[in-house]
Amino acid sequence: MTFVAILMGSESDWPVMQATKEVLDDLELTAEVRITSAHRTPENTATYVRDATERGCAVFICAAGLAAHLAGAVAAQTLRPVIGVPVEGGPLNGFDALLSTVQMPGGIPVATVAIGKAGAKNAAYLAAQIIAVNDPDLSDRLISERARNRDKIMAQNEQLQKSL
Repeated sequence: MTFVAILMGSESDWPVMQATKEVLDDLELTAEVRITSAHRTPENTATYVRDATERGCAVFICAAGLAAHLAGAVAAQTLRPVIGVPVEGGPLNGFDALLSTVQMPGGIPVATVAIGKAGAKNAAYLAAQIIAVNDPDLSDRLISERARNRDKIMAQNEQLQKSL
């Protein structure tokens, strides 16, 4: 069974990462959600990643704030795509997490999205697009989602034009 793993450095990341789970649910993609830390539970993290890879995980989405090494620690354990979501917080309001997530050494890639909830949503969409390369039904669902978003914006503009 193909699934997406959503990993968070702590429970405080869940309010942001719920957006990831919601998008995956809307696209009918199975997801596993775990709290695991690159620094506090490194062995558990590595074991989970290897196990999830063997069980069919297609993409890992990793959220963390501050030092934000979770995505890199995961990428070191798998050849599956890893998407990092920097989480807001700390004195730099997520900028430190962004830099920690995006600055990976050559050969250990981590795709990095925006800080916070917009990034959490885009991580889910990116994971779906990766999987959709070999899943025509999922590709159709993504096309429909884009059409709904287009129609929503067009309707908003129409309402605005009427009110002017």
